[in-house]
Amino acid sequence: MLKKVLLFAFCVSSSMAMSNLNVAINADKVMRGYKDASSSMKMTLINSSGDTSIRTMKMQILEKPDGDKSLMTFLTPRDVKGTKFLSYEHINKDDDQWLYLPALKRVKRIASRNKSGSFMGSEFSYEDLASFNMKKYNYSGDAKLEKLDGHDVYVGTRTPKSKNSAYSKQISYIDTKSFLVQKVEYYDTKKRLLKVSTFDDYIKIDGVWRVGKISMKNVQNDKGTILVWSDQKIKTGLKDKDFHKRVLKR
Repeated sequence: MLKKVLLFAFCVSSSMAMSNLNVAINADKVMRGYKDASSSMKMTLINSSGDTSIRTMKMQILEKPDGDKSLMTFLTPRDVKGTKFLSYEHINKDDDQWLYLPALKRVKRIASRNKSGSFMGSEFSYEDLASFNMKKYNYSGDAKLEKLDGHDVYVGTRTPKSKNSAYSKQISYIDTKSFLVQKVEYYDTKKRLLKVSTFDDYIKIDGVWRVGKISMKNVQNDKGTILVWSDQKIKTGLKDKDFHKRVLKR
């Protein structure tokens, strides 16, 4: 009887075994195919004392085989209203990113060496906003099987390909059934844990999963940022022209 139990456990474990690369491929697959997306977004900034401030934005994304394009427009509060962030993702080189500052009426290009900096005072960096493409990382070995909040997850390490990355590695926790990302740990260049993000409130739109909430906690300064999406739509007909640099000043 014991032999049968051990054999069953071995078969279950073997059937769930998967390389870090294959886990990443599957996690990417369930989030792709939206073509383009638009949504409203609320950003909550939390300081080390627990005080909060809120910003609202409009988000647009265009899915591209060689790297997505995204445009974020700040709506409130008044001191950041009209600020726009445009990003062109690239697979084999650093992303192109621009920030339009309405008070100065000028477009600022974000240099690759500065992409580890805080985005608009949040705990998300410029790198975080455009680094979710699995092709921008190296993977090796098999993912580990662990429990996270009662669910089976694949735990794997990925290392950024970019020499300008602020991270030495990232550890992802991905649900074994849905392949949706549940948590990511970010380690700084000194290999110390820097930040932890959790992913919640996923919704499925026309067969494609979209995340509804990401909470980022900086464990070194005790600050946090929460992003919440609403009114999400996909396949709305956005085109390349909607992400041209001239839209920043429009």
